[in-house]
Amino acid sequence: MFWWIVKIALWALAGFTASRLMDSNGSLVWNIILGIVGGAVGSLVAGWIGIQSTNTLGSIIVSVGGACLVIALARMLLPKFKR
Repeated sequence: MFWWIVKIALWALAGFTASRLMDSNGSLVWNIILGIVGGAVGSLVAGWIGIQSTNTLGSIIVSVGGACLVIALARMLLPKFKR
């Protein structure tokens, strides 16, 4: 149970980081939610292509990549994120 709390906290941090990297104009809470979803997506996609993140730094990198992917998709689909 504790590991899931840590993992969700890392995904939220990844969402915040990805929002700064992608210059997202969503609110902080929305970016953290996208980060949590993006972290899950990043972990899933990394597993599909054979990348294993076995430590905290690897998990953060994979999660930031997934969060950037989700933010890019949100920009394409949601008018709030368009520039």
